[in-house]
Amino acid sequence: MRELEIDADLPWRHRLGLIVLKTDETIEQDFRHLAVDPSIALYHTRIESAPNVTPETLRQMEARIPGAAALLPEDTPLDVIGYGCTSASTVLGEARVEELVRSVHPSAAVTNPLSALKAAAAALGVARLGLVSPYVRSVTDALEAEMSKSGVPFVETTVFGQEEERVVARIALGAIVAGAEEVAGNPAVEAVFASCTNLRAAGVVLEAERRTGRPFLCSNQVLAWHMMRLAGITRPLPELGRLGSVQLAGATTASREIVA
Repeated sequence: MRELEIDADLPWRHRLGLIVLKTDETIEQDFRHLAVDPSIALYHTRIESAPNVTPETLRQMEARIPGAAALLPEDTPLDVIGYGCTSASTVLGEARVEELVRSVHPSAAVTNPLSALKAAAAALGVARLGLVSPYVRSVTDALEAEMSKSGVPFVETTVFGQEEERVVARIALGAIVAGAEEVAGNPAVEAVFASCTNLRAAGVVLEAERRTGRPFLCSNQVLAWHMMRLAGITRPLPELGRLGSVQLAGATTASREIVA
């Protein structure tokens, strides 16, 4: 047998890891359409999560995050790891999520939809948001309080009042757009955010922007954008709507890596 040639490394320049909730039926489908740059390798792992979303069930994931992160490949150094849960990131705290993930992957940048939303708002220059939340009030209240504390409050909110993840994943696209239009009826709203990685909001970004006349943000879209920007991908991302045209706030030309 002739000598087998082995490549020194894999060909993908940007290596992203994604921690997906067991109950999430949406985020992987969205990332197939959002993180389409050919330079990306995307690796998934799942984390045990409850079928019902309450502050208590969200806190249960804290002890499980390191184990889920440990199932991502060790032989492929990851540039960025995203924890795919907006509400758990709010309840546990962004710093705690980062600490838990980096206990396993210390060299990776870590983000989540909450951190990504804050970065997206800063990049777009918006400070007053409208919120479309699929969840019950107790979960929504925590997100509203955190964003208010960060100086980017939700000034108008519509809540669908759902606790079951399987129901959230099946909320009709038209209902999401209608919710966006409802909160955008408040002239103080500068951009609309639809929360939850299981909500199929990424599929209506362009329509919602057309109908509201404002930037439309959602959990999976902002997470994909933030992960790609943190990884150094700076090309326009039109599939992400208005958000895809902006860079991280404070990024300089010298620090950017232009990727075709």
